[in-house]
Amino acid sequence: MTETEFTLDSSVDAEAAENSFRAAYEHPWPVRFCHWLNTISLFVMAASGLRIFRAFPSFGPKLPQHDVLSVPASLTLGGWLGGGLQWHLTFAWIYVATGILYVGYQIFSGNFRQVLFVPGDVRGVWPMVRHYFFFGRKPPQVEAYNALQKMAYTSAIVLGVLSFLTGIILFNPVQFSFLGSLVGGFHWARVWHFGVLCMLILFVLGHLVMVALHGWGNFMSMLSGWKRDPEYLP
Repeated sequence: MTETEFTLDSSVDAEAAENSFRAAYEHPWPVRFCHWLNTISLFVMAASGLRIFRAFPSFGPKLPQHDVLSVPASLTLGGWLGGGLQWHLTFAWIYVATGILYVGYQIFSGNFRQVLFVPGDVRGVWPMVRHYFFFGRKPPQVEAYNALQKMAYTSAIVLGVLSFLTGIILFNPVQFSFLGSLVGGFHWARVWHFGVLCMLILFVLGHLVMVALHGWGNFMSMLSGWKRDPEYLP
């Protein structure tokens, strides 16, 4: 992550000092590319996955069938089971490829240190929870991401891996029967896959709330890569 200082008007020293600001390059282009492509992929897979689920809206044995959830057709994508499968599988591979690119970049560039939740971050979780949900004092920010954000982003990676593993069990239950046995069989793989979807949707909703709370600058930084006047800069 780089840091620089900008001046809007350098013709007058006083005005230049007043109009100058600092910015940090928080989001390199591979991170932004993967962020937006994965966002699109996730919404397409959620909508097409719900279309697939409508074909058999239960998690138990096929007979007798008890519908556990009635999903409105307006929330789905694909028009019918075959169409839903086509959309789902197409964007599933985009989702996987983007995830591999994202994780690979984070590891080889060393950028993962910004977002990876490590044991030392545990003590910082409760102060942020208290601040966000119980209107407590905001802890000083000394890094690009606070402990709660790191935990959320690291959890999202874990959920992404789980969505892939449970997805391939459903895609090829015979070839990946050894994975299916680890999660309790095909029916339980459906439960896990649906549960992961719900967790990812909750993550996205929480992410949107945090963006709204932290201001427009956070959203713009995911477009340009630069964040203006971040709190953690000395």
